[in-house]
Formats: sequence, C-alpha cells, structure tokens
Amino acid sequence: MAAISFLKNWFSPQFSAKLLPDYRFGVVGDVHGRADLLVDLLERLTEREGCDLPLVFVGDYVDRGEESAEVIKIMLDLQTEIWPGKVTCLKGNHEDMLLAFLDAPEKTGTAWLRNGGKQTLSSFGVALPDGSAEGFRIARTALRDALGFPAEIWLRKLPSSYRSGNVFVSHAGANPNKPVENQSEDHLVWGHRDFLQTPRTDGIWVAHGHHIHKEPIFDQGRIAVDTGGYATNRLTAAIIDHGTCSFIATTDVARS
Repeated sequence: MAAISFLKNWFSPQFSAKLLPDYRFGVVGDVHGRADLLVDLLERLTEREGCDLPLVFVGDYVDRGEESAEVIKIMLDLQTEIWPGKVTCLKGNHEDMLLAFLDAPEKTGTAWLRNGGKQTLSSFGVALPDGSAEGFRIARTALRDALGFPAEIWLRKLPSSYRSGNVFVSHAGANPNKPVENQSEDHLVWGHRDFLQTPRTDGIWVAHGHHIHKEPIFDQGRIAVDTGGYATNRLTAAIIDHGTCSFIATTDVARS
C-alpha cells in the first residue's frame, strides 16, 4: 500500500496556476479567543497596507484562548463600524460547535467543552455546567443571554466560503475532487481527508486555516494561514495579489 501511495503521489499532476485574484486582499488565520493578537495584527496590517485592504477571516474566532467574547465584539465592530464593507468573516468548525451547543446543549456540550468551549463560557461569565442535561441547558441559556441576539444572528449567518478570481477561501479547505462551487459545508468548515495531499487540477488556489502549521504555506495551490496563534502567539495573515503572496504576523514569520 505504501508503494502504491508513493507512485500515486509521484505521478499526480503538480499545481502550477498563477495567483489571479480580482483584487489585492488579506486572509487572516484562526483567532481562537486571542483578542490581544487580533488587535496587534490589525495594527500591523494597517501600518503596512492602510485601511482600504479587504480582509477575509477564515473562522474559529472562539474557543481555546481566554477572550472569545472580546473577539466576537471586535469582529462585529470591524464589519459594522470600523471597516464596513471591507471585512468578510467566514464560519469555522468552532463556530459550528458553539451553535450546536446553543441548539442542543445536552447532546453537544461535552464535546464542545473538551475542545475549548470552557474558555468561551468563561469569557462570557458563564459558569461551567455540572455535566447533567439540565446543567448544560442552564449554561446554554446563560450563554445566549450574554452573547446577545445580534451576535447570535451574526454567527448563524456566517458564510462558509469567499472567492476572488482564482482564489477560494474557506476555513478548512475543500474537496480537491469537486469544483469549488459544488462543495459541502461540512468539508469547507471541518475539512476533507484529501485536501492536504491532493493538488487541485482546476487552477483554483485555496486559502484556509484549521490545519496548524509551524510556518504559513504558499505551495501547490494552498495558502495556509493557521500558525496556532492561541498557543504560539503568532496570528498570521496572507496578503494575496496578482502572482504574489506575502505574510505578516504578530511575530516574524517566513515570507513567500
């Protein structure tokens, strides 16, 4: 099987399409409750690019870090007051888990808390549930009240993808065997098993988060911007333009 896999990879076509977005724009990686890194990166982006650069955030605003409530507030302010019309926020799997908790806390609460939900509840001042179905429902009600109706509606309306020219952006990548227009939300938000191994053959670049890398990646049709900021203190953005991709982060990272 190893030999077959090696031969398959050896003879698979290499991705060679040039970056051709409709306009220059930035893609920001997974924030995960780190409002401090978000503010730092936004300041760096503004210093380098000014205030007119469209920004696309790949999702996972909540969980793991300690400031999910603050991050959601910043994202809402960016879209409605600070840079209206310039900011697109995509849905990540951690937003999906938060919404699942709001809809069915007794069924999904344990898994969500295990994957960073504890920090999110704490950031909203919500006590951890005692593990019972009723305890999860009480925590859900408290979170919904603390989150507020506008923020919940915002979370529920987050799109799962964005496209500019031949650059497609989603949280977790895409199924490389299907056109980007025909992707399931599950694959865009949670990932597809072939995404990191199989180059696309349609000339579409996919910018994404979700998969943590030590350094951002610009290779084989993929632009990876999740550098594990909640743990590494490195929140990364890609600046995508015709034929070029550079990276800026809260600490120095490699540039391509």
